[in-house]
Amino acid sequence: MSAPRLEIDLTKLQHNTGYLVEKLSTSGISVTGVTKAFLASPEIAKTLIESGVSALGDSRIENIEKMRHAGIVASMTLIRSPMMSQVARVVRYADISFNTEIDIIRNLSNCASKAGVTHGIVLMVEMGDLREGIMLGDIIETVYDVLSLPNIKLCGIGTNLACRSGVSPDERNMAELSDLADAIDARFGITLDTVSGGNSGNIEWALSGVNTGRINELRLGEALLLGREPLQRQAIDDLHTDAFTLVAEVIESKIKPSRPWGKLEQNAFGEQSSLSEDDFDIAQTILAIGLQDTDLTGLRAPTGIEIIGGSSDHLIVNSGSRLPIGCEIRFQPNYSALVRAMTSPFVEKVVYSHDLNVEHGKPSDS
Repeated sequence: MSAPRLEIDLTKLQHNTGYLVEKLSTSGISVTGVTKAFLASPEIAKTLIESGVSALGDSRIENIEKMRHAGIVASMTLIRSPMMSQVARVVRYADISFNTEIDIIRNLSNCASKAGVTHGIVLMVEMGDLREGIMLGDIIETVYDVLSLPNIKLCGIGTNLACRSGVSPDERNMAELSDLADAIDARFGITLDTVSGGNSGNIEWALSGVNTGRINELRLGEALLLGREPLQRQAIDDLHTDAFTLVAEVIESKIKPSRPWGKLEQNAFGEQSSLSEDDFDIAQTILAIGLQDTDLTGLRAPTGIEIIGGSSDHLIVNSGSRLPIGCEIRFQPNYSALVRAMTSPFVEKVVYSHDLNVEHGKPSDS
């Protein structure tokens, strides 16, 4: 089997998804499975649907188009504000889109009217993380404008936390979002279907037993895929953290000094190295994977292997002893490393299942 490769265990993904869907349902919260980290792979998307997610969400319309063309049957939401240049595609392929700009919503309305369809809108509200969102003082006016547009349905409101600035979802900001939904309903005589509280960063809050109020939907990616919450990157109880494994092959194994010699300037990525005070020999192993393929800082090496550096095409580790050329080392990627590995055309994707009999080259035990 070729390397580097990303091994994807659908059975573990099915467990993670089904477990969180069931747990959150007791609080009246449904799950939208976020597909961007795995480039909307139809096989993985189908696994999420079969495991109980109520919808699929992606930040790129190209990925939603990919799932539509693959015959995936599900409600699909564009979870990044649409680009003006793509509104026609958004109306055609996405059932709902998250929005913050009324000019874009007006164009969605025009395209939906021409196509004879109704497009759903979720208005994103700024609640402190300073990514996307309408300021609280402007939300009522925006709702008024949206409700006046033809072929547009206001499905709900939402917010995003723990992404740009790392603001934690908590009882205070989630209650504020619930109160805002109540205020909109009362002001306009409507009932918002969706109050989207956030992403995998909301897991600890949602499962803590607090009153979740009007929050009835979360958009989950990392929690389903990697079994971790993104606030502290802690493993979530009873979930698999190894559904994705990145495998790389050894192409050099030598005893070398631990300390470079010569005058040090910037490396290929503009970084300035500093000389270590220690100078001893190590078993330096080079693997055929690099920064062009993944985030090397986001890889967790097996016991006895220490990641010590890398370049565009190389991952360098201290392996403790010399390893055979051609052998493989298996790493656990974090979310950043996973996203970049899925994007790289040089990393083979191997999807398999213990129970579902979905095999495309089942990995060996190496």
